[in-house]
Amino acid sequence: MTAGTAQRWGSILDSVVVYAQGAVCRRLARGSVPPDGRVRVAGLPRSLDPGSLRASVLGAPRVRVTEARVEVEAEPLGTGTPDELQREVERLRDEYAAAQGRRDRQLGLIEEVRALHPVPPARRREDPHRRTPVDAWLALADFVDERLTGLHTGLVELEEALRRVEHELTVAADRVARASTDAPSAHVESTVSAVLTLDGAGDAEVELQYGVPGAVWVPTYRLTHRQGDGTGRLMLRASVAQRTGEDWTGVSIALATADLRRRTNLPRLRSIRIGRRQPAPAPSGWREPPAGLADLFAGYDAAAPRPASSAAPAAAGTHSVAVADGSTPGPIPPPPTPPPPPPPQAYGPPPAALPMPGGADGASPEVFRSGTPDLTRPVRSRPGGMPRTGGRSFAAPAAMAPAAPGRAAPPPPPAPAAGPPQPSGAELDYAALVLCGPDEQDGHRGRLFPDSPFDAVAAEYRRRAEAVAALPLPGHAVRPRESAGSFDHRFDATARADIPSDGNWHTVTVDEIPVVLRTEYLCVPSVEQTVYATLVLSNATDQALPAGPVEVTVDDDFLLTAALPTLAPGGVRRVGLGPAEGIRVTRRTKLHESTSGLRNNTTVLDHRVHVELANRLARPVTVEVRERVPVTSEPDVRIEERADWTAPEDGAEPEQHAPGTRVWRVDLAAGGTAALDGGYEIRIPAGKALVGGNRRS
Repeated sequence: MTAGTAQRWGSILDSVVVYAQGAVCRRLARGSVPPDGRVRVAGLPRSLDPGSLRASVLGAPRVRVTEARVEVEAEPLGTGTPDELQREVERLRDEYAAAQGRRDRQLGLIEEVRALHPVPPARRREDPHRRTPVDAWLALADFVDERLTGLHTGLVELEEALRRVEHELTVAADRVARASTDAPSAHVESTVSAVLTLDGAGDAEVELQYGVPGAVWVPTYRLTHRQGDGTGRLMLRASVAQRTGEDWTGVSIALATADLRRRTNLPRLRSIRIGRRQPAPAPSGWREPPAGLADLFAGYDAAAPRPASSAAPAAAGTHSVAVADGSTPGPIPPPPTPPPPPPPQAYGPPPAALPMPGGADGASPEVFRSGTPDLTRPVRSRPGGMPRTGGRSFAAPAAMAPAAPGRAAPPPPPAPAAGPPQPSGAELDYAALVLCGPDEQDGHRGRLFPDSPFDAVAAEYRRRAEAVAALPLPGHAVRPRESAGSFDHRFDATARADIPSDGNWHTVTVDEIPVVLRTEYLCVPSVEQTVYATLVLSNATDQALPAGPVEVTVDDDFLLTAALPTLAPGGVRRVGLGPAEGIRVTRRTKLHESTSGLRNNTTVLDHRVHVELANRLARPVTVEVRERVPVTSEPDVRIEERADWTAPEDGAEPEQHAPGTRVWRVDLAAGGTAALDGGYEIRIPAGKALVGGNRRS
């Protein structure tokens, strides 16, 4: 199929699903089905994964897609193609080199003038002493000073011009680096198209889906809260960066935490059979090449000189024909008229359609490229009398012949196997097979070989696209795969967005999530005598929120940017807002050591804790004071508490508490104060005490 035989349909990019790394694009094309059913849909990016292309017909049940292929067209661009950014960089680079040359020449002149100094003539021994011409020396010094003054003034101007050009060059180079990659090259424009074969008639709308690398995203949030209100608005946003080679303009964005390349196909457990009887093998799609295939090109070789070959030339008027088993029969005269070549036959039924990445089937792009057949199944044996092909699926020449100009050489054939040939996945992909023409060598002409139209240029495009994964993350940002855990979620943006293919972070507003929150003040005076303000968030939705930075706004005033931990559906987490300067806390302790018992064999350590709180805010607050009580694993060591604090309940707090944690909850009015007294006694028997080891703070 060529570019001129397929009708072109225009297409638009409708939606994109961005995964943890990579994306799946959905493109729509509409038109009338031509009589031959061949349609070409252009506009695909150069970095797409060719094995991920899927095509389906929407709203036309009588029209279906029977074939979908990816083809690349390249054509030279005209001389008037605009490339303003690159031209500007080249112009500024030349201007910078010229300014640097002028500055260097000025420095050279300064060094030459600075080296000027009077040199008296050589004096012979018999010559009398001469008087020094002071006026000449002073005139030379004045000349050097005046000349250096003018040269340094010019040097300052040249350095200023050099710095200005360097700044402009840096700005232009940065603009080129940040420019969208959805632009043709400076000399050649490559067009990636999907060539479809439709069965049916009438108008139809075709949906194309394909995977592309070079797209990443991280979640970000914006929390709006008013003091005294028990609810807040949590705006889910996403920082998206893509360098896929096409600009996403006006597309529906969806964000998923799943890994697009993770294998999700389920394993199959096969039965173990004992005995001779085996189940019938599934058809492998392989068929022996027809006998006498080389005879089809005998007339072609006789009518025109054969291409260069390592084989010895045949005698004039005769031609040596190689058969499939490697033997060479005697010379035969060429036929008067060559028989017409038969139409290419399909070697078996086409393979089944592969599932779409990220769909319900659970297949991934890595599965698309593998395609390795199950070698545990027996393959249909060769028909009787047919020559062995040496282990290849379609043809196996004795030696690898050089490839034709302009096409990549096919892979070398494997060594002959003892059993029937085992076709690989590439050899069973009939849409990607290429029928070698008569100009090929004897081992390839007229036979099918796998040939991919994507060369090193496409690999370079994909390598550049995947480099976007190395972008530095924003502050407090966490990659989705690190925060999603064992579950994957998808977030659909409410509005369409524009994301250019420049490899920079762009913010996309996804959705507004209602949350239940309350403000709590927390202090641990035994560690730090500071009261901290916290927000306790409760996720009442059925959608998890991955970890990321959150911008907290209280009463329409921006407060700070904090790190929001992963919030599962129904989960409760605490977010710190920093020290609360309006609430003061003071802690004092006292220790009294004594003995008790009949023989004073028990050491009693009496700890007293006194905590004072003062609220200087204009509103009442609730402060949670945390203290700690020693814990012991010795049954003889007893700890007796004497305070009104309580132990935290299991599951009542959003974080886990260490053993021995005790909590005071105090309600402070505006401008109010409170005093808290607590303590505990530690009773240690004499047999459990360490000599010199009873050191306590």
